[in-house]
Amino acid sequence: MKKLVVVLLGLCLVFALAACTQPTTAPDTNPVAPTPTTPTTPTAPVTPDTPAVTEAFPGKIAIITNDVTQNEEEYRSAQQMVAKYGEEKVVHKIWPVKFPEEGEQMIRIVQQIAADPEVKALIINQCVQNSMAAVDKLLETRSDMFLVAIQPTENPPDIAKRFNLILNADEIMMGDAMPIQAQKMGAKTFVHLSFPRHMSYALISARYGMLKENCEKLGMDFVTYTVPDPTGDIGMAGAQQVMLEEIPKLVAQYGEDTAFFCTNCGLQVPLIKATVDAHGIYVQPCCPSPFHGFPLALGLVSGTFGKVAEGEEVDEQSVFDAVGTENTIQKIVAQTIEKLSEKNMLGRVSTWPVPVAMMNTVASAEYAIKWINGEVPKDGIDKDALEQCMFDYTGVKCNIRTLGTHPIDADVADGAYPNWFFVMMDYLTYE
Repeated sequence: MKKLVVVLLGLCLVFALAACTQPTTAPDTNPVAPTPTTPTTPTAPVTPDTPAVTEAFPGKIAIITNDVTQNEEEYRSAQQMVAKYGEEKVVHKIWPVKFPEEGEQMIRIVQQIAADPEVKALIINQCVQNSMAAVDKLLETRSDMFLVAIQPTENPPDIAKRFNLILNADEIMMGDAMPIQAQKMGAKTFVHLSFPRHMSYALISARYGMLKENCEKLGMDFVTYTVPDPTGDIGMAGAQQVMLEEIPKLVAQYGEDTAFFCTNCGLQVPLIKATVDAHGIYVQPCCPSPFHGFPLALGLVSGTFGKVAEGEEVDEQSVFDAVGTENTIQKIVAQTIEKLSEKNMLGRVSTWPVPVAMMNTVASAEYAIKWINGEVPKDGIDKDALEQCMFDYTGVKCNIRTLGTHPIDADVADGAYPNWFFVMMDYLTYE
């Protein structure tokens, strides 16, 4: 496979503060999530070899994701839906890699989707910068589509007005959870790695403020460190190389009991590798998941990152090629524990027990299909039906909250938004 820089497949979960419990049974065709402390055996997720389901709904749905260099899981989650329902029912499009500079191209992609009257729903994962302008063009000609924004980065009140359903990892509550988790793993210092473009996003900025405040309450030093933007001049490979070089220096400066968190998907692989090699502490990926960064960073799959010439193609192995499609989560968790044990890093690395980005796509697409079929209200969101879509994919029951129900939400939102949902999960600590 080409240009797989970050991680690979699985299942996902994301958005509001929630207590998660393991069911006694789970669907045969979807992975069962491990609990944060005792991973269970998942079944195989949908793969490209899965026979297409026909006549499941009238018309089509469209899914736009980043490419594999930005977030492998988002891309693969869309491919899962294509595999399940067929290319004639699911249209999968890709945002340009340098999307901040490619607004016109993004508009053309969405206009192409809107021009097909058979498309009844559009899911955007991630709903990155310039997505709203593209959707505005769509709304000029189409008012009959169910629109989903996943991990939107633009102004929350504006997003809420344009989309029927918005899904997020609970960025706000991560500001409470990460410092506590870091301290449990022995952290005395917490380093926040990001860049100006991400820090301009309301939810990331609000989370940053909570992280800083909570670290101070817990007696941990909080360090802000600016890293290169992968969409900038030096590109993804250059930004990754900077991470590989700078993390050991930061560990040397602040000590091994330093926890690291970075806001960018593409930088998780070098961050994990450098943190593990330097015996630091890694709290979670930006999109929490056992697959996000770990397989490539720890050598569970083969591949190249860091010093790669711009435009050069590199071969990287799929996690499913490496461990197979049976019991994939259990295998990856077990192999991750083995690698971390070799590095004397058990108890110093954690994540969420199921992949976030993939669940977002699949659960929202399945909900959109219910909307097309008239199984949920045309106006508003059926919270119970949405939770069921999440459960059907992951095998985990989670409670979800809406934006506007946490005091800090006032910093990023103008009121409550009943169509904007957040999920939070307990941690899986590798030990």
